[in-house]
Amino acid sequence: MAILKFRVYFEEDDAVYRDILIKHTQSFKDLHFAILTAFEFDSKHKATFYRSNDLWDRGREISLDKYDKTYVAPPLLMADTTIASEVKDTNQKFIYVYDFNRNWNFQIALISISKEESSKYTYPYITRREGIGPPQYGTKSLLGEKFTDIEEKYDLIEVADGFTEDGEDVDTGDDADEIIEDNNEDF
Repeated sequence: MAILKFRVYFEEDDAVYRDILIKHTQSFKDLHFAILTAFEFDSKHKATFYRSNDLWDRGREISLDKYDKTYVAPPLLMADTTIASEVKDTNQKFIYVYDFNRNWNFQIALISISKEESSKYTYPYITRREGIGPPQYGTKSLLGEKFTDIEEKYDLIEVADGFTEDGEDVDTGDDADEIIEDNNEDF
C-alpha cells in the first residue's frame, strides 16, 4: 500500500505549512479533514480541491458537496474520489479552498511516496507543523471584544511627561506639573 506525503502550504505565507501522510486509497474528504485539523480550523464551511500544475492553475474540481451550479464538467465529490485516482505524476499539486466567504487558499504539493505503512500511525497523519497558522476567524474571536476596547482605551491616554503616545505636546498647565511631580515621588 502506498503512503503519500503532502506538504500543505498556507498560500499567503509559504513558511507556514503542514506535512500530512495519507494512504493512496483514502479519499479527498479524509485529506480535507486532515488539513482542517492540521491548521486548527473548524469544519463548518464548504470546501473544494482543484488538481493543479507547477503554475498553480486550477484544473479539475473535487468538491465537498454537490452544487446547483451548471458546469461543463461537474466536479468530482471528495467522498467518492481517492487520492490515487487524481495523482497523475510524482510532482502532483492541488489547490485547496476552504470557506468560500473568507476564501482560505492552501497549496498542496506531493513531496514523497513510500510503500511502507507504519502500524503506529492512524492515517491521515500530520507529521510536521511549521509556522503559526492563521486564526480562522481573526484575533477578535480569540481574544474577545474587551481586548479591542482596552487597546483603544490605552491608545487615547496621555503619557504623564506632558506628551501623548504619538509625541504630541499636551498643555498641562501648572496643576498638571504638580501632579506629575507628585507621581514621580511615589517611584
